[in-house]
Amino acid sequence: MNKQLVQQITATQIRPDLPHFNTGDTIRVSVKIRENNKERQQIFEGVCISIRGAGVSKTFKVRKESAGVGVERTFLLNSPDVVFIEVAKHGKVRRKKLYYLRNRHGKGARIKQILMGEEQKKALEEQRAISKKAAEEAAAKAEAEKKAAEEAAAKAEAPAEAKAEPAPETK
Repeated sequence: MNKQLVQQITATQIRPDLPHFNTGDTIRVSVKIRENNKERQQIFEGVCISIRGAGVSKTFKVRKESAGVGVERTFLLNSPDVVFIEVAKHGKVRRKKLYYLRNRHGKGARIKQILMGEEQKKALEEQRAISKKAAEEAAAKAEAEKKAAEEAAAKAEAPAEAKAEPAPETK
């Protein structure tokens, strides 16, 4: 009974809008970044070098080279901070963990690319359209929540200001 309850709860938290990808694929991950009270999106593009876990706690690691320095970043797959994921290229590898790429740079770190047919390209375009639509909906929802929070704060401040003003004295 407890296992079923846990499975039901975790099933609601898994995001169906994200595409399927494997290690060796070059992916583009858009992430929400909060700095002070500002929020923006940053795109991190690189090769997926590992996928671990299952269900809600599934994570993946993306590696890219930036200015000659290798940068790796780990993401939670079902995190609300991950706005969308795009698969740029499908790679052909024989391993699930590509940690050997850490020792290689430039052309040595390349992975063979799987060429796609027309049907696969159409499916990929459809998946991208779905991902973008979901990202736009998530952004609109976040903005609506932000506006609602601001309005609630403004309503809370209005009665506080009314109480703070003293009544004029009459003699």
